[in-house]
Amino acid sequence: MTTIADNAARLESHAFVALHDDEVEWKSGPDANELLALPDGVEVKIFAYDPVMKRVDMKVRFPPGYVEPEHSHKSWHSIMVLKGRMCVAGKDLRPGDYVFGWDLPHGPYEYPDGCEVFTVFMGEGTQHEWSAEAHLKHETTWEAETDAGKAGVVAHQVARKAGRSGAD
Repeated sequence: MTTIADNAARLESHAFVALHDDEVEWKSGPDANELLALPDGVEVKIFAYDPVMKRVDMKVRFPPGYVEPEHSHKSWHSIMVLKGRMCVAGKDLRPGDYVFGWDLPHGPYEYPDGCEVFTVFMGEGTQHEWSAEAHLKHETTWEAETDAGKAGVVAHQVARKAGRSGAD
């Protein structure tokens, strides 16, 4: 396992990098939230960061039932679904499917059965700009296919009705 110092040096380097997935740790809680500015519950793995190009390559993991609010940000992103389901723009996206977004509002995204994606952000920041009020009013439209997803959807619906942006 690499150390935090090793990761920091690697992230800002332009050297060739080849990594096994398990060499990079998942970040959650305040670390993930500071990076993305989304409702609680997401986890991130940062594989590369280039401050000159303003580029971040990362994986993001969304728990079952999670809803990513309609949002915009000051960078573009390319997203490839790796595991699970991402439901957005009337499409039920599965592993291998792709999304591109920029500074115009996009979403909401629903993850009825959870999802893991690979994302490249490039631009002025990875932070999402969204309305908490609109997010709390969101009604889930996609049905979960798994038991974990069904429980997650209910937990997230209950949390939003109680005025919380993420399920506990």
